[in-house]
Amino acid sequence: MNRNAKALLDTGLTSALADALGPERLRCGVPLAPYTTFRIGGPADLFFEARTPEELARAITVARQLGLPYFLLGLGANILVGDGGFRGLVIRNAARAFRIHPATHRLWAASGAIVYPDVIEAAVAAGLSGLEHYVGIPSTVGGALWQNLHFLSPDRSRTMFIEEVFLEAELLTAEGERRTAGRDYFRFGYDYSVLHERDDIVLSATFQLAPADPARMRAVMAANLAWRRERHPPLETEPSAGSIFKKIEGIGAGRLIDQCGLKGTRIGGAEITHRHANIIVNRGGATAADVRALIALAQEVVERETGYRLEPEIAFVGDFGPPPA
Repeated sequence: MNRNAKALLDTGLTSALADALGPERLRCGVPLAPYTTFRIGGPADLFFEARTPEELARAITVARQLGLPYFLLGLGANILVGDGGFRGLVIRNAARAFRIHPATHRLWAASGAIVYPDVIEAAVAAGLSGLEHYVGIPSTVGGALWQNLHFLSPDRSRTMFIEEVFLEAELLTAEGERRTAGRDYFRFGYDYSVLHERDDIVLSATFQLAPADPARMRAVMAANLAWRRERHPPLETEPSAGSIFKKIEGIGAGRLIDQCGLKGTRIGGAEITHRHANIIVNRGGATAADVRALIALAQEVVERETGYRLEPEIAFVGDFGPPPA
């Protein structure tokens, strides 16, 4: 157990949290790297895995009542966790349940359900279309709504957004209320939803799908997966957090980085991959400090040579100081 977790124990906060969530379920000093797609990150002082929407709501509510800092962790994509870990409670959303309602062509899913392969494969097997475009993108249902999950069609004719098939979600609001909210409430945009501004938590979501030929949907899935394989490093062998910098309309952050000759640039175990200049991969043993230094280098070079300032898209979570002893 690290000193930070012990300090929390000494305050009595951990005891109160354990009483509410179950002492056998609350863990101390859990390394976060295995729970992120970057495979980077120090330990969480406290760690709880919520297996149902009800457990998720209870964990969030108790943390808020105790005034305990918390972070909700899904699949760990699009984030960089600091080498010092997280000071407080990490709640991993493992509420994976989902079900299909054939009569209404709707799919209900807990917010921790994995979009691909779990939810998409079930929808396609049931002959329901609308989600097949998002294959290969690491995300939970809650994460998909947070960022308005999107995919540029292989023929580059248009970008498809998860909002197009989203019907409603059950939320635990920032004010502590449970309510159902529709599409208008989320104010979806490109890489955006109202969840960026409000501390609302998605507990579950319902999607309105449409009957379609499974063979046609699988052809779409195959094409999209092939497109991603050509341009994105495989997470299994080249861990990453996806695109590092926000899109620059009409130019592209990756194109600017490429123009500056930064593909292949490496600091420690972190490298700007040759496959996609807007992706940094963990070549083995990369630290959050390595990634931050490489991000700063790319920003400095691109701004000096092109005049554009790159803005990070990923979230920086936790303590970026030295790891706790």
